[in-house]
Amino acid sequence: MNLLTDLQTVFSYPFLRTPLLVGVLVSLCAALLGSVLVLKRFSMIGDGLSHVGYGALCVAAALGTAPLKVAIPVVIVSAYCLLRISRSSRINGDSAIALISGTAIAVGVLTVKLAGNVNIDVGSYMFGSIVAIDKNDVAVSVVMSVVVLLLYVLLYNGIFSTTFDENFAKATGTNVGFYNTVVALLTAVTIVVGMRLMGVILISSLLIFPSLTSMRVFRSFRGVVLSAAVVSALCFFFGFLAAFRFDLPTGATVVAVNALAFIGFAVAGKVKTLSKPKREK
Repeated sequence: MNLLTDLQTVFSYPFLRTPLLVGVLVSLCAALLGSVLVLKRFSMIGDGLSHVGYGALCVAAALGTAPLKVAIPVVIVSAYCLLRISRSSRINGDSAIALISGTAIAVGVLTVKLAGNVNIDVGSYMFGSIVAIDKNDVAVSVVMSVVVLLLYVLLYNGIFSTTFDENFAKATGTNVGFYNTVVALLTAVTIVVGMRLMGVILISSLLIFPSLTSMRVFRSFRGVVLSAAVVSALCFFFGFLAAFRFDLPTGATVVAVNALAFIGFAVAGKVKTLSKPKREK
């Protein structure tokens, strides 16, 4: 009964209904892209780009402009540069992420300090807040999330082939560089859009948890992707409701629900493995 009451309350108030919609859309985007990043062992790009986003948000606050209008192009450019640096120089992926993310935070903090008298709610940037997004942010977030989902679906075959075997994909004429760039740019957009709800520290969890959770049970790429999308959306939905019900931080509660889902799938995967009949030698 309490769950039904909470649902009625959430859907009756726009200031709760809207973040829930945005959060579910972002969760779907993050799950789809996270499956690719985890398999390519490049999952920490989410953490690095979220730090870049924080620096961009600080600059936007200092300039008095809309946060997403500054953060989205900055993070997209950073994602492209990160991809180029990691693939065309002696700097490996992890080092490139640390280099760009550290520089972005330093620039953001220094900009705020030099600007003076800039009121920034560090807590909402770091850990997310459902009241941190305004109507303009919501519109941009919904549009960008839909674009990410559509592009992922349209380019699914190319993304699939480059995820598992880049050399084979190249041999078959697939433009590997194009698909890698698309994944990086879509990830950048997803990070920025979700950062206002989940926060800088926790947004990368939306990329990593659902895919790792699904991999405990499923083995095919399609199975992992579909499962991750469902798990991510449901975890955000129930995490959002739990945060509302018990007055908890939204981002942290969503991550906690994802962690519980991971444990549940890990147990289910173990049971599934043990229940398989052993082949006779």
